[in-house]
Amino acid sequence: MNNKEMQFAYKVKLALDAGLDDLSDDTLHNLAAARRVALARKKIVPMTVRVEQPAFAGAFNNGGTLTSSGPSWLGRLGVAVPLLAGIILFAGIYQHENTKRVADLAEIDAAVLSDELPLSAYLDHGFNAFLAEKGE
Repeated sequence: MNNKEMQFAYKVKLALDAGLDDLSDDTLHNLAAARRVALARKKIVPMTVRVEQPAFAGAFNNGGTLTSSGPSWLGRLGVAVPLLAGIILFAGIYQHENTKRVADLAEIDAAVLSDELPLSAYLDHGFNAFLAEKGE
């Protein structure tokens, strides 16, 4: 509504309210009854609400009236941060295990080169088992 329409509606309201005290009781009862009949006949119109701002709680409620235009940057960040933390964690575990494996192989190589292994170990068919046992 523009300003002129608002002023007109306000003047009509003042005019109707001014004569309210002069109405008889019968007229007031008739108006109340007509109002009840009108409210009973009023059609109930379903109303939907569209939320333009990001909403966190219940933003993607199936069957509800609350909708959102999509996940906000904060929602995307809430997915990206744990994903990035998981990638870093797995890379760290891989690096640690790889370093441990290289250190174990270096220890076996050092033992072979320093002749700490008995000669029978080189001739035995279970040499790999011996090396695995020594590596633990």
